[in-house]
Amino acid sequence: MKVKKYNLLLIASFVWIIAGFNILHIGIVTYTNYLNIINLFLSLLVFLFFWFMVFSKLVFKHTNRIKNFEEDFQLFIKFFDKKSFIIMVCMIIFGILIRTLHLAPDVFIAVFYSGLGSALFLAGILFGYNYFKIKISN
Repeated sequence: MKVKKYNLLLIASFVWIIAGFNILHIGIVTYTNYLNIINLFLSLLVFLFFWFMVFSKLVFKHTNRIKNFEEDFQLFIKFFDKKSFIIMVCMIIFGILIRTLHLAPDVFIAVFYSGLGSALFLAGILFGYNYFKIKISN
């Protein structure tokens, strides 16, 4: 199924908001026994690392890639390239394995997932912002 190329930004927005919300939810639920200022600070550091080193760059890269498509209609899964899909699948598998095999303590899950989920959620918001910014300017 093909969609207008700028709608790929909206699809990316929904995917990342849902993923971010789910991961953030796991982190927050796990936080109940570990809520303190040090862990909150560590979550903030995780968020800042993932936002500035990974997700802000990812949003910029894919927004520009989508803008530069020559054809106005693209396959709906082209909101990401192959490399990004592979990374996403690996992250999902690794995250599930960490929790189901208890490879990390709950405090790690609380701190790491809260920071990571927040960065993912913000990436989704930024994809949506980029979509509406383009939509309004056209």
